[in-house]
Amino acid sequence: MSTATTPRKVNPLLAAYLASLAAHPLKTKAVTTGVLQFFQEVLATHLAGVPAQRVSKDGPLYARVLAQAKVNPKAPKMALYGILVSAPLSHNLVGYVQKLFAGKTSLSAKIGQLLVSNFIVAPLQVVVYLTCTSVINGARNVDDVVKTLKAGFMSAMRVTWMTLPLTIVIAQRYLAPELWVPFMNLVQFITGTYFNTRLKKIRMMMDAKAKKEGEEKRE
Repeated sequence: MSTATTPRKVNPLLAAYLASLAAHPLKTKAVTTGVLQFFQEVLATHLAGVPAQRVSKDGPLYARVLAQAKVNPKAPKMALYGILVSAPLSHNLVGYVQKLFAGKTSLSAKIGQLLVSNFIVAPLQVVVYLTCTSVINGARNVDDVVKTLKAGFMSAMRVTWMTLPLTIVIAQRYLAPELWVPFMNLVQFITGTYFNTRLKKIRMMMDAKAKKEGEEKRE
């Protein structure tokens, strides 16, 4: 009696994506991150309640449609951030950590890798993310960026520390290995949308406060 198991069927699109990831890891991650960052920006704009851009009645139809959908110039900027900054940074940081602990399987090595990932890699990624997105969302000077970092850093880190271990456990326990990368992308999309939404709300509060102070000075 044969004991051979039936090969697991993989969706053709998923198979093509995984093949591209294996052959061109950085390029594939960059494109994926860019696309996700674009849609994160659009979704966060809706969730934060950012007013739609005004387009004149004589404006082209596509401009009015994009404005109604809240696809503003920040969306392609976020896509560029994902392609040029986020993906290369993550790819290289994770690569360095993997090289640092390559071949080490002891409990102390696993704990060390977890600590490095959570207390060095993750904070660097959060600082870069908040800095870039604060500029894209309208920060005018260094003080604005610093205020954004102070307001959002610990909140972002708490969410990261809560979701990262849980994400890994769920992936390892309940998902087939070929689904880990798409699952991680989904989790990062959700947390990234949350961070961006929160950042936009902070930005709007800062703008409202600055406007109020300006009006009080004029009076």
